[in-house]
Amino acid sequence: MADNKQPHLNGAYYGPAVPPAEPPRYRHHHGRSCCCCLFGIFWKILVTLIVLVGLAILIFWLVVQPRSFKFYVTEADLTQFEYDTNNSTLRYNMVLNFTVRNPNKKLSIYYDKVEALAFYEDTRFDNYDVITHMNSFRQHKKTTSSMSAVFSGNKVVVLNNEQISQLTQDKTDGLYDIYVKLYFRIRFRLGDVKSRRYKPKVKCDIKVPLSSNGTVTQFETTKCDVDF
Repeated sequence: MADNKQPHLNGAYYGPAVPPAEPPRYRHHHGRSCCCCLFGIFWKILVTLIVLVGLAILIFWLVVQPRSFKFYVTEADLTQFEYDTNNSTLRYNMVLNFTVRNPNKKLSIYYDKVEALAFYEDTRFDNYDVITHMNSFRQHKKTTSSMSAVFSGNKVVVLNNEQISQLTQDKTDGLYDIYVKLYFRIRFRLGDVKSRRYKPKVKCDIKVPLSSNGTVTQFETTKCDVDF
């Protein structure tokens, strides 16, 4: 009787083993990759430009060394400062002389307009155009120039009881606390290049003596605060 057993089958009979199936691979989105690449390039260019501009400003500052002008009230002549409580009218006559110093070694300054405002006890009583477009001027390097402001007239100024009391005391002392604020329009010049217009403010707290009978009382030169 024939043997019905199947012959033993080994791996060689079926060939090499089938490797396990690989997990599916996802395709990269080339559009998103390009956008990220472009963004990275743009960011690098932007950072480079910022660094270069910063270096240029630093080099300019070190070479030119720009400095603000210096402003002083050198003389004050106050011949009238009277307040009529009946009609709240202030009568005044005051002349102020200023000096402005350009300390820069490489920059000259154009003064296009200067307006001065005068205050007493935080109340403005007059304003004066010190420099206008008609008489604007250029101040050269390392030089000092003079300016003047004339405040004269009468104006309705409402003062409260405390302010009137202070005015009476100042009249007795013969010394008035005057606050002057000046508004500038200036430009700087380096060689043949002019800057844009700047608008600094100057603040002067001065004690002005009252001159009477032609006698001028000594005034102490006062340095003002310059704010850009």
